[in-house]
Amino acid sequence: MMNPNSVQPKTLLLADDLRKSYDSSRVALRGLSFSLQAGRVLGFLGPNGAGKTTSIRILTTILEPTSGRFYVDGISSEYPEKIRRKIGVLPEGLGFPKHVTGTNYLSYFGQLYGRPASDAKAVAMQLLKDVGMQHRGDSLIGTYSHGMRQRLGIARALVNDPQVVFLDEPTLGLDPRGQKELLSLIRRIATERNAGVVLSSHLLSEIEGICDDVVIMNAGQVVAKGTVSEVIGQSMETGAQRNLIRVRVPASSVTQAQEVLEGVPNVKQVTLADVMAGWLAVQVMDRVDGDSLEESLAKNKVLDALIRAEIPILGSETGGGRLQDVFLQLTAEAIE
Repeated sequence: MMNPNSVQPKTLLLADDLRKSYDSSRVALRGLSFSLQAGRVLGFLGPNGAGKTTSIRILTTILEPTSGRFYVDGISSEYPEKIRRKIGVLPEGLGFPKHVTGTNYLSYFGQLYGRPASDAKAVAMQLLKDVGMQHRGDSLIGTYSHGMRQRLGIARALVNDPQVVFLDEPTLGLDPRGQKELLSLIRRIATERNAGVVLSSHLLSEIEGICDDVVIMNAGQVVAKGTVSEVIGQSMETGAQRNLIRVRVPASSVTQAQEVLEGVPNVKQVTLADVMAGWLAVQVMDRVDGDSLEESLAKNKVLDALIRAEIPILGSETGGGRLQDVFLQLTAEAIE
């Protein structure tokens, strides 16, 4: 019997078999379907050329799909003007006027959405407080740091109190502390505003740490979707991660380490997992399921090769339970 006090989460974004072709030889999107509920953050992943940008441009009404449709808060994509009032967007590389204050910048956009000047300013001041910029609202944007401009861009995306917020690489170029603070802000947007957030990022650790759901694309089509734990679990069941070993070396030694490991007999592929942090994903020859001894021997051979090459080993771990591994496996064709 259904609990009368239980409330089903509201679906704010629904994509139904979206496709985009520019001509017979250029198919950018091959049947994108997924849903996003209120209060959740969805990670949108894929290598360059996977179709992420095309997908987001369609979902934000910049492009029209060749076929299929989507809905934002129940509004069909046949009504793009209505949808634009329901969404907020922070594109990658957003430009800002330098000789305008943060408060005036947000007030301007508030008035564009039909608010009276006094209301627009009040909303601007509240949004600046929400993103931790209340003390810099009267400063010119030209004096803002990169992190402050990113916060201002998120505030602008919230001016119309959107149901769905699209954030494209919001932490790009930020230091670790700035990344952490901005990710915490994104989490609060979903929980406190009960909005749906679509987060596109190349930093897999971001997605795994903040997102509830994930969509992984490759060559224009979805190769995995669901909650983060579901996608990781499905990959482990099919053996996609069982023969992966991760090793960390100094960032300056990544290229040398990759060359050394590619020459190890039992290694099938070496992929750059996180160049800045020095992580490499090493795929070894298929092993017998459950053979921990075989797995240990494979790992020892990898580590021994690095030691012989006098490359410092800063860390190592076997595959399993990491979204990063799933991504690398499912998009291997695009990476090669």
